[in-house]
Amino acid sequence: MQAQTYEKLLNINTSGEELWSEKINHYHPYQATSYQALELLFKNYKIKEEDYVVDFGCGKGRLNFYINYIFKCSVVGVEMDENYYHDCLYNKQTYLEKHKRRSSNKINFKCCFAQDYKIDKLENKFYFFNPFSVVIFRKIIDNILNSFYENQRDIELVLYYPSEDYIYYLENETQFVIKDEVILNDLYNKDSQERFLIYQLSYIK
Repeated sequence: MQAQTYEKLLNINTSGEELWSEKINHYHPYQATSYQALELLFKNYKIKEEDYVVDFGCGKGRLNFYINYIFKCSVVGVEMDENYYHDCLYNKQTYLEKHKRRSSNKINFKCCFAQDYKIDKLENKFYFFNPFSVVIFRKIIDNILNSFYENQRDIELVLYYPSEDYIYYLENETQFVIKDEVILNDLYNKDSQERFLIYQLSYIK
């Protein structure tokens, strides 16, 4: 399905992207995950209605509305840029106008630095589209791990276009293990980072 078709279906506007020169150090420019990539990911990776998903660096909220529409799950978008945060709130309003049966309580946005976001004990899936440097990523993973130790549950990380720094850190300095890889075949041959990596941390009962 084409991007414009999805935007019309969801009644949102998440198009556009930034140039690298426009962002401050450690934070990468806005670029939403393509709907084509999301379609492929969620053909291979399922989310349950009872899951709680956090999208770090959510931009205008594309992932949030997409997975709430498809899976009816709860999702939080964390975004430091106030302009994009307000775009998220407006998109939420227009999304709910068209999809009145969706619960407004299941879609939320927080305007804060990702490393300052307090992980809720129910949140169990975390999405990253390479939104910032590994310095920030490490701080967020520390927060997730602390939450895991306080309230143990199965946790998964979904990384799109993962940097080598992210991968090295997860596989050498944390307890997360690789669960799956979803390759975007048409793009992967030109760019080996065009893939999703799913890492898991399991609660042993």
